[in-house]
Parts: sequence; structure tokens; C-alpha cells
Amino acid sequence: MELGKVIVGQRYMVERLLIGLLAQGHVLLEGVPGLAKTLSIKSLSSAINAKFSRIQFTPDLLPADVIGTMIYNQQRNEFMVRKGPIFANFILADEINRAPAKVQSALLEAMQERQITIGENTFKLDDPFLVLATQNPIEQEGTYMLPEAQVDRFMLKVVIGYPTREEERLIIRQNLNPEASSPIRAIIQPSDIAEARKLVREVYMDEKIEKYIIDIVFATRNPEEYKLQKLKPLIAYGGSPRASINLALAAKAYAFMKRRGYVIPEDIRSICLDVMRHRVGLTYEAEAENVTSENILSEILNAVEVP
Repeated sequence: MELGKVIVGQRYMVERLLIGLLAQGHVLLEGVPGLAKTLSIKSLSSAINAKFSRIQFTPDLLPADVIGTMIYNQQRNEFMVRKGPIFANFILADEINRAPAKVQSALLEAMQERQITIGENTFKLDDPFLVLATQNPIEQEGTYMLPEAQVDRFMLKVVIGYPTREEERLIIRQNLNPEASSPIRAIIQPSDIAEARKLVREVYMDEKIEKYIIDIVFATRNPEEYKLQKLKPLIAYGGSPRASINLALAAKAYAFMKRRGYVIPEDIRSICLDVMRHRVGLTYEAEAENVTSENILSEILNAVEVP
């Protein structure tokens, strides 16, 4: 509700950001410029009393600009650690695909291990620590494809669409009349997030639901076992065990947000595309036939038996 003061519509995106927050997973937002991606992430960190850092990724960015570096102190005659902007609760990695792989990999240790190594020193990152990255899908010049290993570190990849006519009209009104929108207040402390995360993990998940998750992930690896032989030449590689873990966690967070203490198959289906779309590799054949990972996942969801 607090985010709704500033962001018109985009309920789908806000829900996914909250799932990432509750399930302790990083989120990658993909959409054309001007769809309030950056604004949403900034507003989320304002609603939580937490430290926010924005890193604008550019082709000349260096790893030291992200994580920090050692600097020489002449008075003390020694090297000191100067921490970078990654030492915050919320990291907005804006246009992450603008920076070369060297910089993107600097984020890898932070995202997976939640720690940073500068020289010989290793620092634990604050909790909550969440990387929320945006990427622009339209321009190909001056962009670097995210390495598969890094894309896999993101729990969700959310593709954002345009607002409806009614929402767009409200957006115009809100932007032309600055008094209409009140500033976002910090309504939650980081300790509340930690409590909510404990509750999310306690949400009940039946064995049948676990089997359903495994069936979906295995169908991306061995489609022929699920009578989906036609998908075999289209899939280069399927989801990793990380896909199964994240699908289960995201489903628990989704059930928690829907005020339920247990996961139902519909939760898995609702969240499946966001968790899996960046984890299914496509062959050249699939690209030639204009088949997307969403098409493949839709076929899998229709074929796999629902408990």
C-alpha cells in the first residue's frame, strides 16, 4: 500500500519484488525504459528503514567501483580498505547488462556468499542484502549478455509490460501534480523482514507439491520422459537444482503473501515463469523458430500432472 502512493499499477512487479525480499532472493527486472523499474526499487528501500545504494552500470565501470578497493594512507604509512557502494541493504544495479563480465562477476560473490573480499580482508554484508538489477532488452549495442552463472544467481527474472490506458492516465496526472503523491514513509524495520522470512520458511509444503516442483524442473532437462519429445531439440540445458530450491522458496513466499499457511499447486504455476525463464537455455534451432523459454515452460506446465 505504501508503494502504491508512488507507483501506479505494476502490481505484478511489486508482488515479485516482495517475494524476492521475503525469500531472500535477488531479482532481475527486464523492461523498456520508463516503466518505473528504478522508482519501484528505490521506493521499496524507502518503505523499509534500510540503506540503499544505486550503481549505474557503464562499459567503463571497474570491479573496484562496485566492491571497493585498498587505498594508501600516507599519514599512517599503510593500506586501508575503502568500501564500495555494495555495502548496503538494497543494491540497485541499474542497466546491469551495460557493464562487461569482469564487473558483473564482482557481484557474484556478494550475491551468493553474501560477503566481499577486498585484498586479504573478507567482510560480511548486512542483512537484509538484496540485489535488484534492471536490464533493457531493446538495445544490443554496448550491452553485454549476462553470463549464465550470474543469471542463475537471480531468484526471479521479471519481465515488465506497459501499463493499461487507465493506469497511464493516472501516471500523467500524478506526474503533472506533484502534491498528489505523498512521500513514502519507512513503515518496516529490517528486523521485521528477518521475522517474516522465518515465517515464510515455516509455510507447509506437502510431498506432492515437492514432487510437482521436481517434475517441472526435470521436464526442462529430460522432456522426452514427459511425452514432450518435440521440445528436446529446442532446449540446450534445463534448470539446475537452484531452480528447484528457488521455486519452492518463492512458492512459500507467494502463499505467505496470499495469507495461507500452506502451498497449493496454483502458487507454483503463478511463480514458475519468473523463477524458470532465465534457467532454460535455448538452442539455435529454438531461436530460429522464434520459440522462447516462456513457450517451452507453458508446454511443460500443461503436460506435467498437477497434484
